[in-house]
Amino acid sequence: MTGLQRAVVLFRAGQLPEARQLLDNILPTLDLRVPENRLLLTRNLLNRSHVHLLMNDPDAALTDLKRSLALAVEHGYRLLEAKIRHNLGDQAHLVGDVPEALHHYEQAARIFAQEGTGSLPKIQLDQAKALLTAGLAEEAAKHLDEALPELQRNGVVQDVAEAQVARAAAAMLLGDLDMAVQLARDARRSFLRRGHQSWAEVAMLTRLRAETLAVLDNAASRPPARLVTNLDGLSDRLATLGLRDESAVARLLAVRLLIRRGALDTAEGQLAKVPRPRRTTPVDHRMLLRLCKAELAVAVGRHRSAVAQARAGLTELGWARDRMGGLDLLCGTAVHGQELGSLAVRLLLQKARGQAGARRVLAWQERTRAQVYRYEPLPAVEDPVLAKHINEMRHVQRTVQQRRLEGEPVAALEQRYAWLQREASRLGWYTSKWGKPRPVCTPDEVARRLGSRVLVSLAANEGALFAVVVRDGGFRLVRLGSLAETEETARQLHADLDALAPDHLPKPLADAVAASARRRADLLDRLLIRPLLDLVGDSELVVVPIGTLYSLPWSVLPSLRARPVSVVPSATAWVAAADRKEPGSASPIVLVGGPGVPGAIGEVRQLRSVYPRAGVVDGDQATSSAVLAALDGSRLAHLVAHGTHEPANALFSRLDLVDGPIFAHETTRLGAPPEHVVLAACELAMSHIRPGEEALGFAGTLLASGSKTVVGAVARVGDQAAAETMSALHSGLAAGVSPALALAEANAVDPLRRPFLCLGCG
Repeated sequence: MTGLQRAVVLFRAGQLPEARQLLDNILPTLDLRVPENRLLLTRNLLNRSHVHLLMNDPDAALTDLKRSLALAVEHGYRLLEAKIRHNLGDQAHLVGDVPEALHHYEQAARIFAQEGTGSLPKIQLDQAKALLTAGLAEEAAKHLDEALPELQRNGVVQDVAEAQVARAAAAMLLGDLDMAVQLARDARRSFLRRGHQSWAEVAMLTRLRAETLAVLDNAASRPPARLVTNLDGLSDRLATLGLRDESAVARLLAVRLLIRRGALDTAEGQLAKVPRPRRTTPVDHRMLLRLCKAELAVAVGRHRSAVAQARAGLTELGWARDRMGGLDLLCGTAVHGQELGSLAVRLLLQKARGQAGARRVLAWQERTRAQVYRYEPLPAVEDPVLAKHINEMRHVQRTVQQRRLEGEPVAALEQRYAWLQREASRLGWYTSKWGKPRPVCTPDEVARRLGSRVLVSLAANEGALFAVVVRDGGFRLVRLGSLAETEETARQLHADLDALAPDHLPKPLADAVAASARRRADLLDRLLIRPLLDLVGDSELVVVPIGTLYSLPWSVLPSLRARPVSVVPSATAWVAAADRKEPGSASPIVLVGGPGVPGAIGEVRQLRSVYPRAGVVDGDQATSSAVLAALDGSRLAHLVAHGTHEPANALFSRLDLVDGPIFAHETTRLGAPPEHVVLAACELAMSHIRPGEEALGFAGTLLASGSKTVVGAVARVGDQAAAETMSALHSGLAAGVSPALALAEANAVDPLRRPFLCLGCG
């Protein structure tokens, strides 16, 4: 046995220091003039990088990986290059650089695909683990559901069981705790059969974490002592195996249960045993430590200490978010701080008194919601494979529409579209770059910038809605109605408005639906607005909603009829939009008429009379490339085209054009997004709300990319109603009226059939 072979044996036996020492001694002695030695050096630099990673030395691992990659590329070792790039992804993931990890995984996957090896499912597994770090549980679950059958066919039991553990983690984030327990149990059995004790204990940790969450979700239940004992023993076993971070998680879960049981002294003692986080400690583990400290502080009555822990935790989360790439990654990270932020807001709502209390609540709302809108997009990384996928998606979507009209089957095409969408999403995770965030606005800065406007920022606690109202430099906290009743009524109103949308409903049906919608609008008015009327007077409103209320057409509420209302994801986002420089009167106005909308060309031509110098893109000229080019750098863009909101993947909400759709995420690649956008299409102001009130959709993506205002509908709209609304809106805009006021006056004519919102700084 050679020295290098012995080093590999030591590595596989877990004798890492001995393996590293042997490699350190041998590798410098290899004569690179001998071709075989070049390959040996490349392979064993890769092997030593594995050892470095397992010994928690990512910097040394990166040095070896870069050197081995240079050798592999120079000498054409393609499969070895793919393995090295795969390991570069693992190294980047370990230090928290998720976009870089995903980039390396993608490069490795392309080589493996070209070489026809069976390594792709393993890369999908590691991609999924990186996505879980970014909080993208849905995307990780899709990756794993795709990879698991192939891993099972390959017969590599270890990889299958690892994928089951990762899928269980995704299920936990998605709230399916039963699925998480079952998957973790199955994985543990597989590991034990193969004698992999370390992985078996990791699977047990995943299972006990799901069981702990199930207990904590039931506020009325007392956690069983058995679960605490199991976690305590597991923590000791994990520590013995050298799994320090996992050991800490098990102990922290036990601490949360002890706090719930009222065993505060024991909880404090257990918490003291948890070591300080390391550089490579995952962000979700860091947030769990902060949460335990905050919950213990609450339990012993140290509320200021609890809020301080939450503040420190969210600062750490912000550092992790700053390293993320595309909008998906920026948004997803919020899931890890959700409980911590909610705890702080809940404490402040309970203790809020007078102006100072309301100001503190608003400050914390701004720390915990819609952080993605604080980031400025950087120039995108051009990727020919991504461009190819997007172009094929356009073609497939257009073909699906045509075949549906002809009554032909589309199942195979829809499957192809779904696959392309997943691939494009994956590529977008590292080809979209976002810069450093602007600071969170302080309450006093928000108050100063509002001028004569009034801010209404909603929050929820223990089943009730609250509003922080900011007017004339003052702050008030007002209790509103029931959260559950408000959300259910808003959903019912949305259904009524959808039913009322068609232009030519039979009058008896239209009257019945309108009556129902008016009743629901009146109830929402009583729950949300009337308690605020003495405070807000007749002022213009800036509303920061929560949850399902993002899709509420506020102009439908009787007290808000004809009142200008701007809807924003956060007060900080509103200030950011207000600060954007006006492009100047010389910048173009663009009018776009898409296919399949009766009267689209007529509407565009009518608006040409309002804007005689506007550029027009309609008819056969309304292609995706032409429209994107026209949008770039425009002052005002009006788009009359059918659109679709995709709740399952909001960045692929789309606007249909002659050659297929443009997708929401493509607007992030514009050099200068249009200042004001009007989406005269159904539902394109809808948003998919992620944890942390991160609202994404077609309109939200435009705002995040740099547009100042977006006008769009949050329910279905009849073509005639849309055209009439747009005519009135643009008459106001051309006369110099602000977007929010122009839309308010246009909606007021027939609010139930004009469910348009002004998003951003109107």
